[in-house]
Amino acid sequence: MFACMFGSLRAARLATFTYFALNGFLLGAWIVHIPVIEHRAGISHATLGWLLLLLGAGAFAGMHVAGPLTDRFGARRVVPLTAALCSAALVPPAFAGNAGTLGLTLLVLGIGNGGLDVSMNTHAVQVEAGYKRPIMSAFHAMFSVGGVLAALVGARTLSWGWSPTTTLTTVSLLALAGTAIAAPALLSRPATTGGSISASTTRNRRARTPLRIWALAGLALILMLTEGVANDWSALALRDALDAPAATAALAYGAFATAMTIGRFLTDRVAARFGPVAIVRYGCALAALALTTIALAPSIPLALVGWTLLGIGLSGAVPQLFSAAGHTDPDAAGTNVSRVAGLGYLGMLSGPAIIGPLTQLVPLHHTFLLPALLCLIAAFTAHILDPRKGEPRLEVEVAQPVAARSSAIGRGAEQN
Repeated sequence: MFACMFGSLRAARLATFTYFALNGFLLGAWIVHIPVIEHRAGISHATLGWLLLLLGAGAFAGMHVAGPLTDRFGARRVVPLTAALCSAALVPPAFAGNAGTLGLTLLVLGIGNGGLDVSMNTHAVQVEAGYKRPIMSAFHAMFSVGGVLAALVGARTLSWGWSPTTTLTTVSLLALAGTAIAAPALLSRPATTGGSISASTTRNRRARTPLRIWALAGLALILMLTEGVANDWSALALRDALDAPAATAALAYGAFATAMTIGRFLTDRVAARFGPVAIVRYGCALAALALTTIALAPSIPLALVGWTLLGIGLSGAVPQLFSAAGHTDPDAAGTNVSRVAGLGYLGMLSGPAIIGPLTQLVPLHHTFLLPALLCLIAAFTAHILDPRKGEPRLEVEVAQPVAARSSAIGRGAEQN
């Protein structure tokens, strides 16, 4: 029996890896083809910028719809549906011939992406509960791997002269196939805690849990804002501040993304030993130091070191926030994850937009001192992730039944 349960849990973990990689691959495939799609639609860079806001708005809406749906129907049902929607929605932007059509298709793509983001993270929380040790960061690392693979595949197909419709249709069909193959391995919806929770505890949960969730969401906003700044401004900052050639400037983002991917694969073991509070506290402190180094770096090598350290510092922090949100109340994991992910996503969108106007006052690389300050604030407030702070009664009364349900699975999973 234990072997069967262990096999089921391990299969669910592999399925979750698949969905994270698929999500990264789908988004990466879209990003690689943005210039070609922009030209085909006959729009300017400015118009594209506004249309990308629809992608973000769709993702935000999808997150907040998928969260409650996941709590009600279970991740086993919602993850494949949102993955299928995201996969299918990848194709229409390639056929868009004008700004209106492109905007509508990006809105749908955003809804699918946001829904998949929340539902697969909620399922990842369930798998992590079964293993009874940190495994969330590795899932996020697979998202990064999917994006890298999409960049390589997209570059190759573009060099072969494939049209966006051909490439994105092929990617969509492969993603739909992967979705169907992985779906049966997803975990069934965990049993509700039912009568194990008193009426007073239920009222307490409704009144107090959102306060912690919104605090976690605030941290997510800070960290994903910083990540958005790195994504959009790293290469340009290296070129403007240190007069780096275009090829060298591209290494700034490459160093950041590579360090973040590697760091996410390593974070789970560190978190298992030192805890999520340490990951966020010292990771954010390192990120603040890295951003300060980048802002003041007198040479290209030192700036590249700064971008590498920033990737390491940020790599494990956001997965810890998602994990903490999901484990705060297993019966509302989807809703709680959607709140943290939604506000974090707003941070990722707003971060680059905040930096732009600041460049009218100070040089671009000096604007990075603002996210450095925010990372310091996050480091000093990392204790929010400690479940023993502020809600001890709720954590004991709610989490204990879940632990009891997962004990048999956990004993087998810990051997993996």
